[in-house]
Amino acid sequence: MPMDITESQRVLEQRLLELEGRLAKLKRDAAQEHSSDSAEQAQERENDEVVDAIGVETRDSLAAVKAALQRIEEGNYGQCMQCGGDIAADRLKVMPE
Repeated sequence: MPMDITESQRVLEQRLLELEGRLAKLKRDAAQEHSSDSAEQAQERENDEVVDAIGVETRDSLAAVKAALQRIEEGNYGQCMQCGGDIAADRLKVMPE
């Protein structure tokens, strides 16, 4: 295996907690009531679009982290899913998911 799996797992689990916290905050922000002022409503709608986009990105990142943790459990973490070759340890340090 190209890298210390225990360290990768710790990093991934920490990232999972951070992403879950971010997603929970985004959901709270999206649930807030909007102003009755029409000018403020327009700004709030734009903000909602940004929050939605960040939410999609966060959910995608969560899925990638969960998939990496699943690969650790299955014993094939650190192997390319396309060619089956080992992924360089330096690459996994930068992007463990």
